[in-house]
Amino acid sequence: MKGSPVQVRASALLGAPRFNCRVEIVLAIVLGLGIGAVVGMVGGGGAILALPVFVYLLGQGVSSASTASLIVVTLGASVGAGAQARHGQVCWRVAGTFAIPAAIGAYLGTIANAWASPKALIIAFIPVMLAAAALTYFRAGRGGEDREDPSPCPPPDVPRSGGSGLAIGAMTGFFGVGGGFLIVPVLTSLLGLSVRRAIATSLAVIGLTGLVALGVHLARGAEPDWPLTIALGGATAIGALAGSGIGTRLSQTTLARAFAVVVALLALMLLIDVTALGGPPTG
Repeated sequence: MKGSPVQVRASALLGAPRFNCRVEIVLAIVLGLGIGAVVGMVGGGGAILALPVFVYLLGQGVSSASTASLIVVTLGASVGAGAQARHGQVCWRVAGTFAIPAAIGAYLGTIANAWASPKALIIAFIPVMLAAAALTYFRAGRGGEDREDPSPCPPPDVPRSGGSGLAIGAMTGFFGVGGGFLIVPVLTSLLGLSVRRAIATSLAVIGLTGLVALGVHLARGAEPDWPLTIALGGATAIGALAGSGIGTRLSQTTLARAFAVVVALLALMLLIDVTALGGPPTG
């Protein structure tokens, strides 16, 4: 097994054994199921969890981990969007006007990714995670969130969709994240979608923009660990399918707030690592 410096430090501090390749695959499958369930239930957040998993638990460098996390979140979001589309929840016109500028942003963000150091990426990622946690937590407190909203899809607002899509797409390409934790609040607050429809539409947008960002990553020579990526990605797809069904029956407020707390704790862990423990592996 190719242990990362962080794994070695974690083993020394926590007494945890270093993983071998077989255990890593099993761990990737278990974690992928959980990540996929989050994606399916709350409409995003997969890469917010996948990137630290690849770096800190599976020993991947930040560069390869950002590509691998894109594969995972794109696959999971696509499966989740398909499940939601069967129930008529995806607002396809809104998704299209959002996804096209987001794809352009994803291309530009991916180019910028090649120029950033691994440590700089992690440092920049921390406020993104904290913003995600805050937006998700406070959005969960809005009234009526747990009701199934039968309202039709609103007409697309091209200026707002375009500007928001461009910005979130750039973040998708730069960090290797799907951006669902920001897309859902934008769709509800700025574009007038109900929460259920926003979650479903967010998954469709993530799938479309993730494909573009992933294609650029791979065209520029990114080399993720394919066995781990396939294991985590496949499990994420299964988890997303299950999560899409479970999420319609559980309290969205409880799910969203639990997710926000987990993301905030992960951001704290990353901050401690880059400021006190030497930062992530550089491979």
